[in-house]
Amino acid sequence: MDLVEYRSRVRGCLLGGAVGDALGAPVEFTGLAAIRERFGAAGVREFTGGVHGAITDDTQMTLWTVEGLIRAGVRRDRGLGFNPVGPVHHAYFRWYDTQVLAGPPARGGGWLQDERWLYARRAPGNTCMGALGRDAPHFGAAAANDSKGCGGVMRSAPFGLLPYWRNSGPAEPDRLAFQWAADAAGLTHGHPTGKLASGALAVLIARLVAGAGLEAALDAAMTELAAHEHHEETTRALRHARAAAADRPATAETVEELGGGWIAEEALAIAVFAALKHPEPGPDAFLNALALAVSHSGDSDSTGAICGNILGALHGEPAVPPELAFEVEGRATILVLADDFVYEFTSPQRLHDESRLDGRWRRRYPGG
Repeated sequence: MDLVEYRSRVRGCLLGGAVGDALGAPVEFTGLAAIRERFGAAGVREFTGGVHGAITDDTQMTLWTVEGLIRAGVRRDRGLGFNPVGPVHHAYFRWYDTQVLAGPPARGGGWLQDERWLYARRAPGNTCMGALGRDAPHFGAAAANDSKGCGGVMRSAPFGLLPYWRNSGPAEPDRLAFQWAADAAGLTHGHPTGKLASGALAVLIARLVAGAGLEAALDAAMTELAAHEHHEETTRALRHARAAAADRPATAETVEELGGGWIAEEALAIAVFAALKHPEPGPDAFLNALALAVSHSGDSDSTGAICGNILGALHGEPAVPPELAFEVEGRATILVLADDFVYEFTSPQRLHDESRLDGRWRRRYPGG
């Protein structure tokens, strides 16, 4: 795979996730009957709500995951090894600041922390807020709760965007992607299923970015998943999603048979089902999948975000529906961060040339 295609898949994954998030957000907590009365049988296919195209905490935390991974890369380039969970945990504390402060703190925390549009509370999950707030465990510790809410899996796609395809064999990258995503989810969600569903999504994304088809990528994710204790809930949910995609109609009723999406394995299963029902390349199929993923009575923004992540990684940026992509909140920031991620993990030697850049990249991503 060349770098042009890789960049397109990274941008597609992050932009597609934001679009799915913003599409589903206004109908979260809305019953199916009310959704159909307002939007018709085709479901939600355009942005609505008081803030047109507004993203939620799902996209916010996904962006902070990307930022933490970039900082982990900067640490690696300084010879400090690569273990991204610590830098990502720091990034989640910076996200928490955006939920409780009026604006950027007066300190050099990197460019993303200075993006004022991120300082908005968009229904952040109580579990995440509690795990990162004043009573949070010490840095690096797993969350002291038993939650398997979808707040871990909905932000885990970036772990699959790391360019594992540049390595020779897939087995080790699958294991690493899974473990890092699971550990990072465990910073806020302590239940094994909350962590394992996050790891499964990371492997799925990693295989898609490397060029695998959706079915083959799912096979790889489920193979890695099965190697972990307590995998049964997530494995069962994904099996149900695949069986439903093969045998059941693409309707909201089928989606709701998979659950409401409030918990990790159900959110992943609904997103996978919608992607399997509309796997074709192009904006029309992408929009059909997103409409299916969000037009139900459950956690519509999270299921839409995960579905958008999956299809964006599969098809790349051109497949994201342009009528939604052009006005999703924060598009410029999302795409700049996506490009910075690609730069850090494909051309680090050019970014850390102190004789030319005078440390500007490190000031952009400090703490590495």
